[in-house]
Amino acid sequence: MISKNQIKYIRQLELKKYRRREGVFVAEGPKVVGDLLRRYQPVAIYATEEWMKASGVRSQVTEISDEELHRISFLQHPQQVLALFPLPDTTAAAPNLSLITHHLSLALALDGVQDPGNLGTIIRIADWFGIDTIYCSEDTADAYNPKVVQATMGSIAHVNIIYTDLLTLFDSLPPAYPVYGTLLDGEDIYQQPLTQEGIIVMGNEGNGISEPIRRKVNRRLLIPCFREGDTAESLNVAIATAITCSEFKRRQ
Repeated sequence: MISKNQIKYIRQLELKKYRRREGVFVAEGPKVVGDLLRRYQPVAIYATEEWMKASGVRSQVTEISDEELHRISFLQHPQQVLALFPLPDTTAAAPNLSLITHHLSLALALDGVQDPGNLGTIIRIADWFGIDTIYCSEDTADAYNPKVVQATMGSIAHVNIIYTDLLTLFDSLPPAYPVYGTLLDGEDIYQQPLTQEGIIVMGNEGNGISEPIRRKVNRRLLIPCFREGDTAESLNVAIATAITCSEFKRRQ
């Protein structure tokens, strides 16, 4: 049984200001909740009897009906369980150079990525390709928006998300540290040398990488189009991220 106050509390967590105030975020579905349970101690779990039997989890679980799950879920088709987890600290007062320049490691930097679905997919891509850290500009979508969390399909439990000033981040890097960016005036990614370390910058869905950040890119890449004439103007940022990460990892 779930109370009206609990329902109101959970529904408010759709908004960033309430997530920050309460220090919690929402995750839904057996896959996402299961992955997060391996990393975080939940604040609360609301689940159907079906999920409780399948998972064997009983601690901190409030058993609810399918009808009650529909009332608190942010999904069109709710999936057995909704859980609240503590909101990780995603801020970085000062860049961690030891983390950034760790031997032979790649990181992603997102410059103004706005769409929750794109951000969630990029987090999932980073997880797939073994990229542990994503640096986000302050105007990038909130990684703990319920839509983003759902789009990660549990990968948000495996990737460090850090919101920071990207200019400060890049200015703190060692001289000539590889900063890659996909740009229309870049060089064919399939023809360029790619290092096993560095930061790969991906830009806003409509405007690409902003001009101040573009000036920090010291290795400009282009994903070439293989159709001549009338064709798509650009790739979706999540697709471009997948292609770029795949080529880096293929070289290794």
